[in-house]
Amino acid sequence: MTRTHPPFDPELAAALKAVHEHLSPRITPQDIEALRTNPLFAVVDEDLSRNGTVELRDLSVTGPPDGPEIRLLVLRPAGLPPGAPVFYHIHGGGMIIGDRRTGVGEVLDWAVDNGAVVVSVEYRLAPEHPDPAPIEDCYAGLLWTHEHAGEIGGDPDRIIVAGASAGGGLAAGVALLARDRGGPRLLGQLLMCPMLDDRCITPSSQELDGAGIWDATSNLTGWNALLGERRGGDGVSIYTAPARATDLSDLPTSFISVGSVETFRDEDIDYATRLLRAGVQCELHVWPGGFHGFEGMVPHASLSQIASAARAAWVRRLLAVG
Repeated sequence: MTRTHPPFDPELAAALKAVHEHLSPRITPQDIEALRTNPLFAVVDEDLSRNGTVELRDLSVTGPPDGPEIRLLVLRPAGLPPGAPVFYHIHGGGMIIGDRRTGVGEVLDWAVDNGAVVVSVEYRLAPEHPDPAPIEDCYAGLLWTHEHAGEIGGDPDRIIVAGASAGGGLAAGVALLARDRGGPRLLGQLLMCPMLDDRCITPSSQELDGAGIWDATSNLTGWNALLGERRGGDGVSIYTAPARATDLSDLPTSFISVGSVETFRDEDIDYATRLLRAGVQCELHVWPGGFHGFEGMVPHASLSQIASAARAAWVRRLLAVG
């Protein structure tokens, strides 16, 4: 079958050629080890401390029942008064790479701009730690954050769960868990190009073959690492693959963004649509010509600037009324 997809934004297309020199769009199981050591994903504390204006704390806290302790990174702008809102951040990486520092710099920007604390969780990775280890680690981290919010200068009633890609899918799963287990009442969920559906049956999940970022092969690699032979079958939890949830009522105010040229486009549009039908306030953006993670990879592109501004505006509005 010939795969077709919308065109890339011209400015992003030029940058994508440079990205492909360091990161292949097609990831197989054999690539996981090399990806984990790729300097492209390295984040140093000097960059996060912002010349000493941000305080960093690494914590080991109680994990899920029968599980190990988990690591949290707490970032707090210096001089921030107590009772600040909290961004609970879950990193991306297709369920197979990343740590608590991955992607947190962008969330830190929101915290600095809005006077907030960031808590970034490090969850166990697949395939060494398959489902449900990642989602249970993330939920345990949320429980700790809620229970100890005052200790880190945060407000337990103003927690926004946020994540990109696999982190966005886990953030959506955490929101469902919090609802169904009677956990913390979240102020919002900020889902950036979230990875929601293990079934890989939408047109966009099959459109990209060796193009863009995180193509169809990569998506199978990530989901198979997490679920093994269960992928696509009946025994997959809605918390692991939120697209499977049939009841999306009573979830927090939501923001979902996705590029028009990426694997997760259709499942993200569908999730946002069903949130709205369930009576949940949801803002959805489908960025024309955007590839997966374009805002972070090409931050100075015009489309990236527009997308980042829209997300920042949503955060400001949410915190103004929260």
